[in-house]
Amino acid sequence: MNMPFNDRFLKACRGEATDHVPVWYMRQAGRSQPEYRKIKEKYSLFEITHQPELCAYVTKLPVDQYNNDAAVLYKDIMTPLPAMGVDVEIKSGIGPVISNPVRSMRDIEALGELHPKEDVPYIFDTISLLEKQLNVPLIGFSGAPFTLASYMIEGGPSKNYHHTKAFMHAKPEAWNLLMNKLADMTIVYINAQIEAGAKAIQIFDSWVGALNAADYRRFVKPVMHRIFTELQRKDVPFIMFGVGAGHLMQEWNDLPIDVMGLDWRTSIGEARQAGVHKALQGNLDPSLLLAPWEKIEEQVKPILDEGIKNDAYIFNLGHGVFPEVDPQVLKRLTAFVHDYTKQAKESN
Repeated sequence: MNMPFNDRFLKACRGEATDHVPVWYMRQAGRSQPEYRKIKEKYSLFEITHQPELCAYVTKLPVDQYNNDAAVLYKDIMTPLPAMGVDVEIKSGIGPVISNPVRSMRDIEALGELHPKEDVPYIFDTISLLEKQLNVPLIGFSGAPFTLASYMIEGGPSKNYHHTKAFMHAKPEAWNLLMNKLADMTIVYINAQIEAGAKAIQIFDSWVGALNAADYRRFVKPVMHRIFTELQRKDVPFIMFGVGAGHLMQEWNDLPIDVMGLDWRTSIGEARQAGVHKALQGNLDPSLLLAPWEKIEEQVKPILDEGIKNDAYIFNLGHGVFPEVDPQVLKRLTAFVHDYTKQAKESN
């Protein structure tokens, strides 16, 4: 017998009342799970995503184990880039490494277009499988143009984004072309995920916090506004997330998005006091998951107390789950958030 569909996450995205605060975790699929690590002994990330049955299993596993209110599709923000001509490899302990970094207008003009159903069909086969298997919403996602461009220009992860920022200012015409090519890719990629069955979308602009607000407004915000405006035709919630991006809250508040994801540097209360009217998602520091349970609970309660002042709230971490986290801690945390917020809502 199929379980009824749990739509608490979608309701919270829309600011509707729920009986408890919904929970999901960025990078909940994989990494810290022993079942996943066993799979990774045999297959790489890209090899897993190319096998829909295996990828669906990895995506669904944390929902089954933790009782989370949403699943997030197991894949990487780099997944669509090879189809555009980007030679990317996910290296263990490093992250995405690109052997043909962007250095000129010519490099950008040489980038191809993404044809989702032809170039990455396995993604949509996985989504179709999950639509039949899940009783919670599936979150699809894409990297945002700035974050993707930073990898493409730097050639891999960066601590300072020197090359990216210099390129932005020194070659604004080339930068704008790159942003718009990546925006076109993002739009068709996200549309295809929604058509396949994704019920919500998160855009990861993971490293955009490296920019100041003026540069964000000039070099990034116009293309983000275009992406979300075009995608608004789809009746699904859109979430924006970045690390160290609290100074960009006002810029994101202007975008046609439904949910703003916060990292641990900016509290839920601070966002509300700053006039953010979107639904909010976050934002326990994931490092605290290694602390004793009483310390975790001590830090989670004030986050929840702020969050439940408004129905438009989803509990998450301020960044992704990392490999050292005990899955039993995540299971216990989910149950605690559900129980604590249900009691709080019933007493109000």
